[in-house]
Amino acid sequence: MSDLVIVESPHKAKTVKRYLSGDYEVVASMGHLRDLPKSKLGVDIENDFEPQYINIKDKESLIKEIKKKAKASDHVYLAGDPDREGEAISWHLAQLLGLDMNDKNRVTFNEITKSGIDAGMSSPRTIDMDLVNAQQARRILDRIVGYKLSPFLWRKIRRGLSAGRVQSVAVKMICDRENEIRAFVSQEYWSIDAQFTAKSSKKPFAAKVDTVDGAKPELKCKADADAVLARLEGAEFVVSNVKKSVRKKNPAAPFTTSTLQQEASRRLGFQGRRTMKAAQELYEGLEVNGMGATGLITYMRTDSLRISDEARAAAYDFIKEKYGENYVPDKPRVYKTKGSAQDAHEAIRPTNPAITPDLVKASGVTNDQYKLYKLIWERFIASQMAGCTLDTMSVDIEAKGVMFKATGYSVKFDGFTVLYEESKDEEEEKKNVLPPLVKGDKLDPKEILGNQHFTQPPPRYTEATLVKAFEETGIGRPSTYVTTVTTIINRNYVERDGKQLKPTSLGEVTNELMSEHFDKIVDVKFTANMEKSLDDVESGKTGWVKTLQKFYKEFDKELTEAEKEMEGKRVKVPDEATDEICELCGKPMVIKIGRFGKFMACSGFPDCKNTKRIVMETGGDCPFCGKRVLLKKSKKGKKYYGCENNPECSFMTWDIPTEEKCPRCGSTLFQKGGKNGILICHKPDCGYQRNLSGENTEGTDNAE
Repeated sequence: MSDLVIVESPHKAKTVKRYLSGDYEVVASMGHLRDLPKSKLGVDIENDFEPQYINIKDKESLIKEIKKKAKASDHVYLAGDPDREGEAISWHLAQLLGLDMNDKNRVTFNEITKSGIDAGMSSPRTIDMDLVNAQQARRILDRIVGYKLSPFLWRKIRRGLSAGRVQSVAVKMICDRENEIRAFVSQEYWSIDAQFTAKSSKKPFAAKVDTVDGAKPELKCKADADAVLARLEGAEFVVSNVKKSVRKKNPAAPFTTSTLQQEASRRLGFQGRRTMKAAQELYEGLEVNGMGATGLITYMRTDSLRISDEARAAAYDFIKEKYGENYVPDKPRVYKTKGSAQDAHEAIRPTNPAITPDLVKASGVTNDQYKLYKLIWERFIASQMAGCTLDTMSVDIEAKGVMFKATGYSVKFDGFTVLYEESKDEEEEKKNVLPPLVKGDKLDPKEILGNQHFTQPPPRYTEATLVKAFEETGIGRPSTYVTTVTTIINRNYVERDGKQLKPTSLGEVTNELMSEHFDKIVDVKFTANMEKSLDDVESGKTGWVKTLQKFYKEFDKELTEAEKEMEGKRVKVPDEATDEICELCGKPMVIKIGRFGKFMACSGFPDCKNTKRIVMETGGDCPFCGKRVLLKKSKKGKKYYGCENNPECSFMTWDIPTEEKCPRCGSTLFQKGGKNGILICHKPDCGYQRNLSGENTEGTDNAE
């Protein structure tokens, strides 16, 4: 007989087993084993929203196996992930296995390491029903919204549509931003920019007009700028003021789920799903040379910035050894977690700072695992380092009542920037190195120009900025961000345009209908308050049934009124016009959105029922047969490039077709490895390739 430990995934089971003695057997539940039925609402609204859970159909054999192992064990430990979802999975397991709810059989691991598992196993507790009820309340809320609203959308727009509590707000945010962009009227404005040199240095530095006769100038057109430029003709440019100071830059805090997704998007180009997949693998454990399977990061679903004293001390030891005493801060760095955040876990950090990214890379992990670990490791180590000290200088330059301003800085002590600096969504001003200057110095103007600009509309959301908006407005929780973005794209309410997210015609029509009839469902503040209510359930302040009753009363009223107002009405999703002509009847083809995405159809429907898939040309030619190379998508939605003559022609590649032709054989060159990669010819037996910098690196082993 042995004790049974039930975790969520086989990978986690393998790592946990390594650290437990032979007295334990470790099995995986593969996530949830019970859920609400798919075929019906599964919630008894009249009887306090009682959920009607059933065993998940394809998990029956696994349930039998776990029951058998539990029966043969002395004790069962429920070791689901340390969050609401993990608590709910543990509760469902306890129900299935007939465990005593007063038993201390719930264990959690903040990190899958020997110390993390020892800590968890040494302090078992009873299942936290407040956590379970918070998860149940969210699940039932989402089920009610989905199952009550979706049929309404089927009747009023088209079959197959779905609505969601958080996803509907996300779609509205993206639609609102698109409307702002459309309504934006660009305004012209001008700046006057100069390049000066001083006697102390012949290297020019930048400055720009700040004031004219003591006031900020309004340079709305070329004539305004030309007037200032004319005034400056023949002027003497004199330094009127020099201000020197020292500025300190402190490192960014260690990662939360939200900031990890944002930085991985900006720096690595990872979508949220890709980031969280790699993070889950790092948490559950990977084989590291000389150490075996070990968890490399702490739990990755968190909005806390707390760091344990042990982790901080380990970071300081590493920093001292690697960089020296000067790089350790004078006092411990403590980052303040937002008031609305859940502080059950630490921030995302490496479990052991001594496991460097180079050591992980040498262990044969995947590229995604290595890149994400490196990002987490560097961010954490930098967050515990001394600040960067900058010598700054601000200079005023006067000429005929026109004041130029130049600012610059030099690094006095690099501090944490020796390792890592946080990337930004907006481009920062370029570094401007100023020469030694004193008041009264005369400067030589190398160039003074009037430059035209136009005000820009607000940018579309990217996945990174949308997740940031979720966090700032309190919509959803770290565990829901990725699911929300993925859902609205998969349901064709939103599409990607490069990194940007833009609404489809279906998304806009659905949002208009929802905004008109279900204004609370798509209201940001209402949804954020709903999240707060769920937090109150988790903390035991509010009962979950009371929370659902309060929501449902208003929601049911809105639904009834919408049904009356929309009786007999349907909303048409506008088609996108194209230049393509139907080869069967000669009418224009249009783009429609169906259940499986966009497709092309004849505008003469129903008289002409011609349809075809949308072909996305790249301008490249197939190196195998000479036909067009098209942009395609795999079943998982990943973009790749392939010959239009597939399956007769087998050519396909992840490399991007370019307009450039191979100087050796004339075939299309493909870009491999991003902006610092290479141009490569995939023509069999050609072998030509060249660095993007221009260096020829011809080889032969590069054909598909």
